[in-house]
Amino acid sequence: QVHLVESGGGLVQAGGSLRLSCAASGSAFSINVMGWYRQAPGKQRELVARITGGGSTNYADSVKGRFTISKDNAKNTVDLQMNSLKPEDTAVYYCHVDAKIGAYSYQYWGQGTQVTVSS
Repeated sequence: QVHLVESGGGLVQAGGSLRLSCAASGSAFSINVMGWYRQAPGKQRELVARITGGGSTNYADSVKGRFTISKDNAKNTVDLQMNSLKPEDTAVYYCHVDAKIGAYSYQYWGQGTQVTVSS
C-alpha cells in the first residue's frame, strides 16, 4: 500500500504562482510514474503533467511553458510548480502514482487539493 499526501493548494490571482507537493510513503514499493491530474467542476479529470522514473515528462498542452513537474527520488516526492496561472486552471488537483509492489503495478491517488485562480 502507498499513501499520498498533497500540499500547496490555495487561492491566487491570475498571473500568480503556486507550488504543489506530493509525498508518497509505504513499504516495499518503487515508483514507475508520478503525476498530477486536475478536475474542474462539471469536467472530467485530466492529466496535467507526469514524470517517469527515468525523468521523462509529459504536459497537457494547456500548461506547457507555465507548469514544471519535478521529483525527488530519494524522498519519493513530486512537485508541480505552476506559474502564470489563469482562471481556467481552477480545479481540484490530484497527485497520482503508478507504483510497483512485487510483480504488480498499482495506481494510487491523493485526496486532492483545491487551486483557485481569481481574475
